[in-house]
Amino acid sequence: MIYTVTLNASLDYIVSVEDFRAGYTNRTVSEQIFPGGKGINVSLLLTELGFENVALGFIAGFTGDEIKKQVELRGCLQNFITLPHGLSRINVKLKSIDGTEINGRGPHIAKTDLQKLFSQLSRLKKGDVLVLAGSIPSSVPDSIYRDILEFLAEREVLTVVDATGDLLINVLAYHPFLIKPNIHELGELFDTVLTSRKQAIPYARKLQAMGAQNVLVSLAGAGAVLVDAHGTVHESCAPKGMLKNGVGAGDSMVAGFLAGWLEQENYRYAFRMGLAAGSASAFSETMATRSEIKNVLQQLEEIAQRRKTP
Repeated sequence: MIYTVTLNASLDYIVSVEDFRAGYTNRTVSEQIFPGGKGINVSLLLTELGFENVALGFIAGFTGDEIKKQVELRGCLQNFITLPHGLSRINVKLKSIDGTEINGRGPHIAKTDLQKLFSQLSRLKKGDVLVLAGSIPSSVPDSIYRDILEFLAEREVLTVVDATGDLLINVLAYHPFLIKPNIHELGELFDTVLTSRKQAIPYARKLQAMGAQNVLVSLAGAGAVLVDAHGTVHESCAPKGMLKNGVGAGDSMVAGFLAGWLEQENYRYAFRMGLAAGSASAFSETMATRSEIKNVLQQLEEIAQRRKTP
């Protein structure tokens, strides 16, 4: 079974405002509400691709109830832990001004709550898959991802970590199957600025030397790079399409890669599935559908064929 963990689940309130003016009353021209959090996004896209999985994590209050409802309506299994106090966060994302968002803090998670999560994780066994993705609330120790991988170290669970900074660095000693920094996050890890696929490769190899098995680097409109567990480099430019929604594109890439790997156990195919899923979600108003992903995958296959043709 595949499990995802979202420690700071949210309702994402995505709005468009024409001619936004600070200090004035602005009215929306469109609005959407989705269950959010990187792990939940991975779960939803895996479900769309036909891979049964269970979304784990914490919810609280009426917003938590809505997250649970929306996840289930989309056909995804869940086993969220309901906290006794507080509210799951609401993240406001303003589509009219690219990259502008206001993210909530999320509820307090006590040690006893974390013990419940570890009790759930104690049921994982050889062959299961665990995805740890996203930021963590301030009430949770910043060693949490490392602690989870240490807890599972002898169980032969396939682990995926999509995180930044120390959250990511701290897990490398436990050899996660996949990590997925974007190009900016990769540069920040090594206190440098990276702008191209070629520049990303040596730093991806450094993360491998530190313990990661596969390093997938997303570069938005410039495509992606994978340095796989065999040391082979896979890279591609991004397929053509109109950017409509950057929310969840990176999470879709993680889900697509994982789906591709579980389907064929082939890194080349998994890489293209990841890039196709991430790009398809970026080209869609919502998370991509299976047919949209397959269409973009076909485009990537055609790009690869043209490269081989003299």
